[in-house]
Amino acid sequence: MNPDAIALRAQILELTERYFSASAGAERAFVAGETPIPPSGKVFDGEDGRYLVDASLDFWLTTGRFAARFESEFARWCGVRFALLCNSGSSANLLALSCLTSPQLEEKRLRPGDEVITVAAGFPTTVNPIFQTGCVPVFVDVNLPSCDVDVARLEAALSEKTRALMIAHTLGFAFDLTAVSEFCKKHGLYLIEDTCDALGATWDGKKAGTWGDVATVSFYPAHHITMGEGGAVLTNRPRLKKLIESFRDWGRDCWCAPGADNTCGTRFDWHLGDLPRGYDHKYIYSHVGYNLKLTDMQAAVGCAQLKKLDGFIEARRRNFTRLRAALAPAEPFLMLPGEAFGDDYEASPFGFLLIVREDAPFKREALIGFLNDRKIGTRLLFGGNLTKQPLYRGWNYRVAGPLDNTDRVMHGAFWVGCYPGLTPEMLDYIAESILDFCSKSH
Repeated sequence: MNPDAIALRAQILELTERYFSASAGAERAFVAGETPIPPSGKVFDGEDGRYLVDASLDFWLTTGRFAARFESEFARWCGVRFALLCNSGSSANLLALSCLTSPQLEEKRLRPGDEVITVAAGFPTTVNPIFQTGCVPVFVDVNLPSCDVDVARLEAALSEKTRALMIAHTLGFAFDLTAVSEFCKKHGLYLIEDTCDALGATWDGKKAGTWGDVATVSFYPAHHITMGEGGAVLTNRPRLKKLIESFRDWGRDCWCAPGADNTCGTRFDWHLGDLPRGYDHKYIYSHVGYNLKLTDMQAAVGCAQLKKLDGFIEARRRNFTRLRAALAPAEPFLMLPGEAFGDDYEASPFGFLLIVREDAPFKREALIGFLNDRKIGTRLLFGGNLTKQPLYRGWNYRVAGPLDNTDRVMHGAFWVGCYPGLTPEMLDYIAESILDFCSKSH
């Protein structure tokens, strides 16, 4: 690069950081009842903007140096061998299950008709890959108020066709990974952890997302760090790492990074399928795959955000703890979540979950309507009872046991925000508003 270009680039990046620092730091004073309080959102600064523009100036629009850097640093932060970037957490879930269908796994591969145990209370894209790979979801109930998998239901859900569990850690709290891992080991089942809402949560001192065969993460703006869109698949197993890459990158057999050739050293000496010997390995395909890569600009933002991740998690825990203490008087009306820290776990809260008790003198809709009028954003616990959703009508699935708690979630659960962008004044106003509603409804 010539000296003029180097100087211009440095000037652009300096001005970019100053601009984003100024715009991100221009906070308006909070006015109760007027300033919107969203349940989730991105938190960024000048460094994030600098990284984004730095990548754009490369004009390397697919995955590149920032993607390679993020994958390495993020894997190290998570405590796994491999982190593979893709374009969303939902795509990560698709890749995590699809890689287990590879013929290269021989008798251990998942096949159409195999059953995968999951929970009925959750987000559709934890379940959709089960259908998309031709497998059969087996829905079980959840515990309350944690809304995590009821491990006591797993044995009853088991059949001769069961091959895997694919379950999410709900709203930042890890499910009982000891019990679930022992169940999977006992029966020879794959475990796929959907960690999209729980980055940084731990169970028995070990991070969620590091217990199973494969795990997934999302970098959507609502999540712990963001790339705008983006996700990742985690694994400790080199064989699965190669399969995940294949399904992500068109289904190709080659593992060369973008822009690289002949990593294997025998690019023109392969003989696979019925192709002629020497057919270019870059154009040999071993799976019916996808193109689910992300851009280097997104990865660059992730590199900057990763530096802040520990602080973000600490802020989420602090905000969650503040809300829980303030809302203690509402327990006669609302089921509150557990503490952020327990004997077996440390949460990495995604949101603050509330469940209207069945004997409360009001319905959920009245409470969230009241909060909405006060500019306080809320969200339901995603799809509620997924077996009631219209998208699964006519699809083949099995329900193992009653879904009573899942139905209670569908009718009574919602959550408010605790993400790092919320100030103490906002959190106190959320709590005051909920308590005000409860007192007036008594």
